[in-house]
Amino acid sequence: MTDDRDAPIGAAGYDLTPLLQPLDIRHLHLRSRFVMPGMQRGWCVDGAPDHRLRDYYRRRILGGTGLVISESCAIDHPSATKDPTFAQISPATKQAWEGCIDSVHDAGGRIFLQLWHQGGVNYGGDAERNPAFVPLSPSGLANPGESFGRAATVSELDSIKAAYVQGAIDAQQIGADGVELHGCHGFLLDQFLWPKTNLRADRYGGPAITDRATFPAEVVAAVRQAVGPDFVIGMRISQWKESDYEAKIVTSPAELGQLVSVLRTAGVDIFHVSTRRFWTPEWDGSDLGLAGWVKSFTDATVIAVGSIGLDIDVMATLSGEEARPTGASRIDELVRRFQRGDFDLVSVGRSQIGDPNWVTKMRDGRIPEIRAFRKDDATLSHDVVPVAG
Repeated sequence: MTDDRDAPIGAAGYDLTPLLQPLDIRHLHLRSRFVMPGMQRGWCVDGAPDHRLRDYYRRRILGGTGLVISESCAIDHPSATKDPTFAQISPATKQAWEGCIDSVHDAGGRIFLQLWHQGGVNYGGDAERNPAFVPLSPSGLANPGESFGRAATVSELDSIKAAYVQGAIDAQQIGADGVELHGCHGFLLDQFLWPKTNLRADRYGGPAITDRATFPAEVVAAVRQAVGPDFVIGMRISQWKESDYEAKIVTSPAELGQLVSVLRTAGVDIFHVSTRRFWTPEWDGSDLGLAGWVKSFTDATVIAVGSIGLDIDVMATLSGEEARPTGASRIDELVRRFQRGDFDLVSVGRSQIGDPNWVTKMRDGRIPEIRAFRKDDATLSHDVVPVAG
């Protein structure tokens, strides 16, 4: 594939028609293959979304995307997070989230709530702002070799699991079309999968990915049992972490296949596969990206994500670089991989932050009219990382 960052931007040379087809997942009907991924905008008061977030989701649906995934909602557990600007799902915030869900439905779209736990991630100032807050993680590590908080006991893990279940029940009760479990970028569920942050010697740790996936799989299975067979459950996974771009939860296709099998058996319907660039091969000898490899191991729906429509990845954006829209050949590559069967849905983050009508304008060949994403558009908070779009 050629590098088209310096090529003229125009309407010719690509056809989005394949990505504008509908898709059914269980009883869920999506009108297109475009997804707005979870991104923390910081527009919450004591965990409840305000009117800006409700309008933000609605505008992306009106702009052509079929599915919105909410920003990460902390589950209702004392160890999940202590920052009041981060989204939360709890009895106190359910009504506000119901308003967001209704707004998306009124616009003709679908929405998942993304369930999240901070784990051992050490945000600057956490200890100073909340001296009583004790972060819980698999082994008391923020990153390899960096202690923060402590390892969760089995009893505490049971209570965390119960909080995930309650969050899913709450989402279902207020009309969400599904939930996505946040299992990427170095947060709690991902810390179990990463061998460098999971040093446990009990049944939740071990050298094999099937050992380290035990707790995430138990969470998925418990959620599935609670919500029944028809409610859609997604899980977002990644290799890379904010603290380590080269991190690996699996080192071979065989290990990845084992992980996918364990999570699919537990009840995952959708794998949302986060990469920094969707076109980057995951392993030598094949041009398959991580999403393509996941799809090769499962009949589940797969979402691809990673710098779609832009020339630099999200972490470069956060470090201060300005992203530029890419031209037709990069979109052609996206469509080619989709038609080859590498993935079923496409998650577009920063491009849709920059312009809520990105999908419609791309569909109609109105690329010069697109408002490009600028780094100032990113709200600097913990989960801007899962944009990865």
